[in-house]
Amino acid sequence: MGSKDLNQDPGDVDEILDFYFRVQDPAETEPFYEAKFLIVGEGGAGKTSLAKKIKDETYELQQNEESTQGIEVIQWDFTLPNGKDFCVNIWDFGGQEIYHQTHQFFLSKRSLYALVADTRKENTDFYWWLKVVELLSDKSPVLIIKNEKQNRQCEVNEGQLRGEFSNLEKILATNLETNRGLAEIKDAIQLYISNLDHVGTPLPKLWVRVRAALENNSGNYISVEEYFNLCRVNNLTDRKDMLRLSSYLHDLGVCLHFQDDSTLKHYVILKPEWATTAVYKVLDNQTVKDNLGCFTKDDLKNIWKSGEYADMRDELLQLMMQFKLCYEIRDRRDNYIAPQLLSIEKAKYTWDDPHNLILRYTYTFIPKGILTRFIVETHPWIEQQKLVWKSGVVLNKDQTRAEIIENYNQREIQIRVAGNRTKELMAVITHELEKIHNSYERLQYQTLVPCNCETCKNLPTPYSYSLEKLNKRLSDRRYQIECENSYEMVDVRRLIDNVMLQPAKADGEMNPQVTPLQNELEQERNESLTHRLRDSKEIFISYAWGGESEQFVNKLDETLQAKGIKIIRDKRDLGYKGLIKAFMERIGGGKCAIAVISDKYLKSPNCMFELVQIAKNGKFYDRIFPIVLADAQIYKPVARLKYIKHWEEQIKELDEGMREVGAANLQGFRQEIDQYTEIRNTIAELTNLLKDMNTLTPDIHSKSEFESLLNAIALRLDE
Repeated sequence: MGSKDLNQDPGDVDEILDFYFRVQDPAETEPFYEAKFLIVGEGGAGKTSLAKKIKDETYELQQNEESTQGIEVIQWDFTLPNGKDFCVNIWDFGGQEIYHQTHQFFLSKRSLYALVADTRKENTDFYWWLKVVELLSDKSPVLIIKNEKQNRQCEVNEGQLRGEFSNLEKILATNLETNRGLAEIKDAIQLYISNLDHVGTPLPKLWVRVRAALENNSGNYISVEEYFNLCRVNNLTDRKDMLRLSSYLHDLGVCLHFQDDSTLKHYVILKPEWATTAVYKVLDNQTVKDNLGCFTKDDLKNIWKSGEYADMRDELLQLMMQFKLCYEIRDRRDNYIAPQLLSIEKAKYTWDDPHNLILRYTYTFIPKGILTRFIVETHPWIEQQKLVWKSGVVLNKDQTRAEIIENYNQREIQIRVAGNRTKELMAVITHELEKIHNSYERLQYQTLVPCNCETCKNLPTPYSYSLEKLNKRLSDRRYQIECENSYEMVDVRRLIDNVMLQPAKADGEMNPQVTPLQNELEQERNESLTHRLRDSKEIFISYAWGGESEQFVNKLDETLQAKGIKIIRDKRDLGYKGLIKAFMERIGGGKCAIAVISDKYLKSPNCMFELVQIAKNGKFYDRIFPIVLADAQIYKPVARLKYIKHWEEQIKELDEGMREVGAANLQGFRQEIDQYTEIRNTIAELTNLLKDMNTLTPDIHSKSEFESLLNAIALRLDE
């Protein structure tokens, strides 16, 4: 497979892990017996009672068992026939409606599921829950548990459900009051969970040791640096392996580590239920509900006032944004909306334009949350930041309006667009919806294009054609199709061209015509970030003059200036007769310092003075934002030694030169040699810290217009 740059797309995680495990020395591996068991169902069905009974059969049911708020995680251990201990992480999901669309972020592959139904209420939509599990878990095995309270039985159409859901393994009944059927349920859980694909995989012993160390940590989260140190203490020293392990544990639900998020990647959340409880505290808050999902940062200070959350408010808010649960209202800094709490009443507005592009999506099954996620993604263009409700939104961009409405019961989303840039805006809308569609496994839906024949043009509901079938006709050179309303023959290419720009290229890149408007949306999504950066006067940059380093800094400077962000750099801001050392000390004490590390930088007295000053002023990791150029040889120990030798030679050369000059004539030279000595004494530690940070390549920074860098700086400025 060859070595892979971690800054590039790592490829298929399963493929990497399978390869990694195959090449391990069997003597250095240990079978891994741990998995996730997720219990879902309606509120009050008995999910929490089941979870507690599985762990402790003697647990006495409470008369009014308190419903789970969000998610609770319980650990249960049992012994396998081979004598090995198996660890089950039981995730008990709150069943209230408010939680349904947020649970999707924690339903995962490599898991066993149980759908619990209260047989007295007969309110369980078996099809809906099984479909959700199928879409979000890649057909993980499912058990249906009929909780026969007071021994009331109910029939489940097992044949029909099995015909639809091949992952339905067993339907079991229990009375948790008397423990009837509990032993059979536990046996079934042990059987199916121990046969999950990943169970028994020989993991490197070092991984198992790190996993145990994480489990023994009593904290809710640790910084990624603490995680790396914990790995090193347990002799896992390769940074790529550290990240592979956190990715694997994230997939298993053992911890949460969002490596692709510029804010959240700095933390490993050891107790996922801690984070989910924090999120649900916002969504369950009565003030937030009364305000129809609107909340402020001051509200969050009150909601997350307890010590366990107070120091992580920014990160928890970022977690909510990562899950597309809220967005910051445009031009109202520190004001946010959670769209699933919006009013169900349609906003009041007029739509007079008769010339509309129309498109519909129809779904075999529509999971909850598609439209609210779409609202989060497109929020900068919400008309007046007011025309939005729980199941619909009106967008307005460049004198072009779009109305997007979800009819959940009809399993469809309707779109109409009118104005100057109709096809471009339609393309952005469909692009955003397709991104959401692709986040589900095997979501079945059709894109429907309206007929443009003379009869249908005047109908409120024209006949519609499946876009997939139209494209197939084109590829088969069948250029006409009959309208079912008028029986006229209609041109297939015109039907498609009427509503769609040319499709994406084969390599997945967007059509160049779509890209400018799509880029505008992405830039405006980040506008609140740039507002925070514009307000700051303390973003410094440290770099070596000339060559690739200065070219890169010029590009960075231009990009940031175009966003209205100014960085402080010596060539522009030092000024005529400015004091260089004082300016360098100012960089060293700044809240944020971007350091462009090159070979020339590491050999430059001025650059290294700035780097040492940053370190001396404390919180080096928090305050420095490094970008490492290719010629900076910091990733191999032998290469790093050359920089130490360089400074030893500089000290020796200066010292020998000073011996040839009278002491009375050496004013200032002693400070120079002291400075060189300080650099020599600290360069090993500093380069070791730098090589351990995932700094991304200059190309990645440039192509993303420095998005990750800006996000990280914004987080620092908010502290």
